Amino acid sequence: MPRAVRWLLLGFTWILGLGVAATLTGALAIGLGLAVAYPNLPDVSDLADYRPKLPLRVYSAEGALLGEFGEERRNLTPIQDIPPVMTNAVLAIEDARFFQHGGVDYKGVLRAALANLGRVKSQGASTITMQVARNVYLSSEKTFTRKIYEILLTFKLEHLLTKNQILEIYMNQIYLGNRAYGFAAAAETYFGKPLKSISIAEAAMLAGLPKAPSAYNPISNPKRARIRQLYIIDRMLENGFITAEEATAAKQEDLKLRSSTDSTRIHAEYVAEMARQLIYAQYGPEAYTRGLNVYTTLNAGEQETAYTALRKGIMDYERRQHYRGPERFVSLPSASEETEDAIDDALANHPDNGNVLAAVVLEVNAKRILAARADGEQIEITGEGLKPAQSGLSEKAPPNIKLRRGAVIRVVQTPKKTWEITQLPEVEGAFVAIDPRSGAIRALVGGFDFDKNKFNHVTQAWRQPGSAFKPFIYSAALEKGFTPATVINDAPLFFSAGVTGGQPWEPKNYDGKYDGPMTMRAGLARSKNVVSIRILQAVGPKNGQDWVTRFGFEADKHPPYLTMALGAGSVTPMQLASAYAVFANGGYRVNPYLITRVTDHKGRILSDFQPPAVTDNPRAIEPRNAFIMNSMLQEVARSGTAARAQATLKRPDIYGKTGTTNDAVDAWFAGFQPTLAAVTWIGYDTPRNLGSRETGGGLSLPVWISFMEKALKGVPVAEPTVPAGVVNVSGEWFYEEYARNAGVASVGMESAAPTDGAPAPGTPPPPEERNRILDLFRN
Repeated sequence: MPRAVRWLLLGFTWILGLGVAATLTGALAIGLGLAVAYPNLPDVSDLADYRPKLPLRVYSAEGALLGEFGEERRNLTPIQDIPPVMTNAVLAIEDARFFQHGGVDYKGVLRAALANLGRVKSQGASTITMQVARNVYLSSEKTFTRKIYEILLTFKLEHLLTKNQILEIYMNQIYLGNRAYGFAAAAETYFGKPLKSISIAEAAMLAGLPKAPSAYNPISNPKRARIRQLYIIDRMLENGFITAEEATAAKQEDLKLRSSTDSTRIHAEYVAEMARQLIYAQYGPEAYTRGLNVYTTLNAGEQETAYTALRKGIMDYERRQHYRGPERFVSLPSASEETEDAIDDALANHPDNGNVLAAVVLEVNAKRILAARADGEQIEITGEGLKPAQSGLSEKAPPNIKLRRGAVIRVVQTPKKTWEITQLPEVEGAFVAIDPRSGAIRALVGGFDFDKNKFNHVTQAWRQPGSAFKPFIYSAALEKGFTPATVINDAPLFFSAGVTGGQPWEPKNYDGKYDGPMTMRAGLARSKNVVSIRILQAVGPKNGQDWVTRFGFEADKHPPYLTMALGAGSVTPMQLASAYAVFANGGYRVNPYLITRVTDHKGRILSDFQPPAVTDNPRAIEPRNAFIMNSMLQEVARSGTAARAQATLKRPDIYGKTGTTNDAVDAWFAGFQPTLAAVTWIGYDTPRNLGSRETGGGLSLPVWISFMEKALKGVPVAEPTVPAGVVNVSGEWFYEEYARNAGVASVGMESAAPTDGAPAPGTPPPPEERNRILDLFRN
């Protein structure tokens, strides 16, 4: 044998011996490591009954999702309910041999090693089982010890669970960005559809997320997400999961991603938060992890109608206000790419508010504004669309109001598809509708925008109800012998400082006019302040205070003074709606409620609430009192301050009352149809004048009408039943015992026709009258 060959064989033997020794040493080290590590592995038996963290979800009565709470958005979906297209997309990219290997894919390991040694793009070799072991039990640190634990856990999982169980855990557990865990949640998050409805193209897009949810997020990184989606479609084709025709069609499919302004979203943020607080009070922190489903009384369609109507009412008011100027000014470079970046940065801090969109001005003159949106869309505002911001277009406009290049503005699209400049409102509002027969809350909007102001004005805002409170004083008067035909003098009243114990008081009607004697029915229809005060004088403030508590009002919020007749106390919109429900249902107090039932994630009922029959509730007033009050409230909606209600809705079973407080600080409308009682309020959080011409009839009534127009569509007209103890004489309704001039005939008529020497309007009363009025204020 040649010497050179002998030396070569000797060297090879030495190298082989060293390799074998190293291998044996490594195997011994691994074996010792396994012997030490295996007993310390976590118990994986709990995965046999997989229970991940599931969020709290709040639904409407029909099952529409209103909100969810919890760190992890997840819809636990059994493997049999996951469509094959989704599992195939995942297997194609993550672990094509999942059903062939025993947890560790040795072929995959070899393929990855060769690829990595060949200096091509680095490849991983983690199987789905290994990923489950890592995601459920281990950290993401890359150490040799952790890898050993991962392999051992993989074998343990494969021994304990079936392949389908492992795949089910993976498909539900994996994080996919935007707080979505599992592919069912991701389908809702990114495409706004259930997992069972996704296409091949959508499945491929979702399957690309596990590797790097932020890098391949189709919303924030559409280009990278698209590249990975195409690669996954090719992998599905290579593995025989789809045909060539299906692959071609999937690559050409135009995906429609769900946006934050998705029109299918139900705007019920205030309701969802109310439900969250109620459930948290009962279940504590585990409310956010055990997959509770909370079903509310809310009607999804009526809720959207209420949301849209209130926002429109507030924005209509905003159009009448002075322009306060752009929200910010930014410097825009001349280079187009740099300009786009500057616009993106500026609008990132000024997100859209529903249909009130943010934009940056590019060009401006007296007749035209060109502005850019964050998505690059350019919009043009001309003509009528410029009117709300005329002061900002003036050459003499102050710098903080002047519209110029770089101004961050708000725009809305008009019904004619043109653009109009606007501004985010400072004024707030509230709307609530309940079923007067049960107390079920059908719609609730606690403010203009929950993200802007989380204060729930329906339940938390204590405001003066103004004239919307008058019906409760009139109701008290019916029990004191008053009738709708009682004549009350609409003439000036004056209370001196000595009488009031403070400042002199000369109450006035809203229009500043006095129309002399009129019936109580006309006084309510025309919302005459002086008439209401004279009625409360006769009833007695203390009696009035006691009476209004029957409707759920708190006595200490309504001090027994004559100002109570003008709604100078404090109510919440929810409280006022509940009070009007008493008239609507014939005299019963009902408690508003929101939650009907709570189930666990498997649909098992944990609690179920059935409201009592309306007649099982406490009676607040007699049926005849409710009937006659409804007759007068019907007149308000037919010919009085709310005449627009019946004229627009074109149905007689509409009842209600406008309310405008002193100095037009609060604007109300409270009303009902026998199946639905609703209240609208508009005002500033820090009370201030809404405007000299702003009233409840002009501001809040249109919101109420807009809601009722849709909510009552298809609802039969309710025919009132005349209760016992009520009679009709010459077209007017009376308590039977007061029908023949036995009740109060008139009030204040001693000053109806002053004679020579009679005091002029506004003259302080004589001492005996002063003492009588003083007693009324004190009592």
